[in-house]
Amino acid sequence: MKKGVIFDLDGTLWDAADQIVVSWNQTILRFPEVREVLTRKRLEEELGKPMDQIAVSLFPYLSYQRAVEIINVCGEDENRYLKEHGAVLYQGLEESFKVLSEDYPLYIVSNCQRGYIEAFLEYYRFTGYFQDTECYGNTQKSKGDNIRSLLQRNQIDRAVYVGDTMGDYEACRQAGIPFIWASYGFGEVREADAEISSILELPKILKHIWNQLF
Repeated sequence: MKKGVIFDLDGTLWDAADQIVVSWNQTILRFPEVREVLTRKRLEEELGKPMDQIAVSLFPYLSYQRAVEIINVCGEDENRYLKEHGAVLYQGLEESFKVLSEDYPLYIVSNCQRGYIEAFLEYYRFTGYFQDTECYGNTQKSKGDNIRSLLQRNQIDRAVYVGDTMGDYEACRQAGIPFIWASYGFGEVREADAEISSILELPKILKHIWNQLF
């Protein structure tokens, strides 16, 4: 029976909010129709959503097409910026990957744009820890659908998802797998199958509760 641990990225593995704000503010200078400067607080309200939804929320005074065009340029510039500068990893991340990968294949599913997961993996040389990844930018599908697709193509029988938002929780319910809330991230979750306050807690918690989850 094949097992798997699937991760969200923002608010679960790293905090890239400050870096994204810097990158996007550089990008939107090229678009005079954008009326405001992005702040970290404003960005945190959008993290975890697909890019087209973020575009509509940030630029409601623009046409849908124009808002998406601008956000796509922001995403492309952001990927390049993160590949060069990285972001802020949560404490104990690689240590946790090393321990977890001894017992579970590891995966990432995110609502991010294409190339964002790769920027994270390449900058920190984490590619070898992960068996597969998927994102909204590749498929234009919901996170729940992307989780299901990843499970199917990797022939995973039992998996858990680790994330930080209600959107992650709802995606897990859609995909039919347990959800572990990373309470140190950006979101508040009303209910979860388990909770961690640090990524370092995950290996121990999984050993204790894995059989109870299925």
